[in-house]
Amino acid sequence: MSSLRDAAMTSKAWPFEEARKLVKRYEKAPPEKGFVLFETGYGPSGLPHIGTFGEVARTTMVMRAFRVLSDIPTKLICFSDDLDGMRKVPGNVPNPDQLQQYLQRPLTSVPDPFEQYESFGHHNNAMLRRFLDTFGFEYEFISATEFYASGQFDEVLLRAAEKYDEIMKVMLKSLREERQQTYSIFLPIHPESGRVMYVPMKSVDAANGTITFDTEDGEEMTLPVTGGAVKLQWKPDFGARWAALGVDFEMYGKDHSTNTPIYDRICEILGQRKPEHFTYELFLDENGHKISKTSGNGVSIDEWLTYASAESLSYFMYQKPKTAKRMYFDVIPKAVDEYHQQLRAYAGQDDAARLNNPVWHIHGGDVPTSDMVVPFAMLLNLASVSSAETKDTLWGFIQRYAPDTGPETHPGVDKAVGFAVRYYNDFVKPAKTYRLPTDAEREALEALRAELAAYDEPLDDEALQSIVYAVGRDRFDPLRGWFTALYEVLLGASQGPRFGGFIALYGVSETVALIDAALAGELTG
Repeated sequence: MSSLRDAAMTSKAWPFEEARKLVKRYEKAPPEKGFVLFETGYGPSGLPHIGTFGEVARTTMVMRAFRVLSDIPTKLICFSDDLDGMRKVPGNVPNPDQLQQYLQRPLTSVPDPFEQYESFGHHNNAMLRRFLDTFGFEYEFISATEFYASGQFDEVLLRAAEKYDEIMKVMLKSLREERQQTYSIFLPIHPESGRVMYVPMKSVDAANGTITFDTEDGEEMTLPVTGGAVKLQWKPDFGARWAALGVDFEMYGKDHSTNTPIYDRICEILGQRKPEHFTYELFLDENGHKISKTSGNGVSIDEWLTYASAESLSYFMYQKPKTAKRMYFDVIPKAVDEYHQQLRAYAGQDDAARLNNPVWHIHGGDVPTSDMVVPFAMLLNLASVSSAETKDTLWGFIQRYAPDTGPETHPGVDKAVGFAVRYYNDFVKPAKTYRLPTDAEREALEALRAELAAYDEPLDDEALQSIVYAVGRDRFDPLRGWFTALYEVLLGASQGPRFGGFIALYGVSETVALIDAALAGELTG
């Protein structure tokens, strides 16, 4: 452990860089609460999206890194802001019109449009927990509704009433003049209608722990700030939650970054040390738009798991969190193959290199061995040229190429084969566009066909790649044009695999027949 810890102290992997901040935070004395608390927040206004998973996955990576560096226990809390009023009806739920009457009601007081749980908030919380449990995250779930109603937030809410003017001063600086006139950090919940009310305060009585205000109908009302009768506006809530729980680390998207000084200052006003935080770039769809829970754009967690493994998604989340990521279906094959490349590299690495390898952070040091004898991208190309509708079709090619493999002995390959068939039929097949070769490309394809027809050596990726390379080198400058022609004319795609490996897997005679079909115009027909 000592050599691993020594390597971790200098590792440039971003989770270790963040974890070292927490080590420094408690270098003089451990936390009084007995553990270092990591938190991730979730706004259940819509179905959980892949960015939510990414936040928990990345926070877990920092927590795992901290455990290498320190013996202080850790805890991860996933906090759901389900007491928030429903500001608008999501567009991706059944019968959205029926939810209009519940606008401004806390999400845990809105009926579940899916008719599965006691409220829409409970439904979305359950979906989040199911997704997180799929990945085996260690976390404690806290519902804001329960947190407020149970009294766990009372001490901090009473302190917020006591420090009301100081907190308001922080908030008013960040608001437009028009908004300043009606703003309050407290949002009363109407005891009859259940609506979250955005109304100014007439008075805040810190001694009695109450607020007085006029309702939207003009009726004066006094409510306690405790017991769930009142909630905090979302920015004060952020800092107050840090103070109430004693949060040591939280990460969030770039859209929160301008609010960080506000969250920090409110936490400090309420008597607690501000946490360490990490701001990540946002997830975008293929058109460059921010992924949104309510619009349902981008790739969902369930959709990724339909076409690839959970580990490949974790790999995608590990990579460059400070860089905006386009999150759409075309990124999946690349993530799968890069994940397995890193698995294969891990076995031969020393401690320092292993701690910089994404798979260490994905698996917490308990890294499996890759059994992928064929890259995922190659399986997709194989599915494409063979028009694979079932796994059996692909296994026929794989077992000829690697006779010692099979679904029982190589379960990872078997899962990948299933994913490849699904991905091919849903994404590759509809987009396949073949073209006829140019005269120069036709001549090169005829030359390649002749070389392959005469080939009588064992199937060998490198030998076949050398043939492909030699045919192209004599005819194309730059050589990239030759490979582009192979992909577009033979595979109906703009990019593809290392072609010698593809021939070895698909078969030499089968590739000859494929070239014949392309030259005869049968693939474009």
